[in-house]
Amino acid sequence: MKKYMLAVALLTMTACESYTPQRYAISADNNVALKSLGIASVGVGPFTGPVDFDAGCRAAGPISLPDGMTFEGYIQTALMDELKVAGIYDPANSRVVLTGAVEQLDFSSISGLTGGTWDITLRVRSSNGRSLVVSEHYAFKSGYGAHAACRQTAEAYPRAVQNVINKLITHPQFRDLVTA
Repeated sequence: MKKYMLAVALLTMTACESYTPQRYAISADNNVALKSLGIASVGVGPFTGPVDFDAGCRAAGPISLPDGMTFEGYIQTALMDELKVAGIYDPANSRVVLTGAVEQLDFSSISGLTGGTWDITLRVRSSNGRSLVVSEHYAFKSGYGAHAACRQTAEAYPRAVQNVINKLITHPQFRDLVTA
């Protein structure tokens, strides 16, 4: 019994914490950019993830997305949400469908002593045969201790996703992706 109690005590002292970003929030800049394109009826298909992404943050625990989402699913849903709010998303009557591949996804909770970074490379393909690659290197203020740094890393992910989507939809070739 004493061995059992000791094992339980050790497990609870070494248990990892999970750090969860907020659900994606629409960017006003992205909304304005999409509406200014004057396009309609875009669908979004599946996104695939990077081969070698590790969500572990230091030895503190993993970055875990809300609602059990995958990191690529978060980006896919974010793009769909941006298109919906702009009045462009129409899966039933879409003239083109965008699919994506997150080719790079990486973060560091330590850049220097107090900074962190998210790196996202996203390839978006259109059903019209065109594709586009955009990348985001998002730097944010992190912390020295693991708990604070990992919490801030999780909190920075939605902003990094907003930025990569902004780079996608404001890219001069984006209009080519969404026209039949």
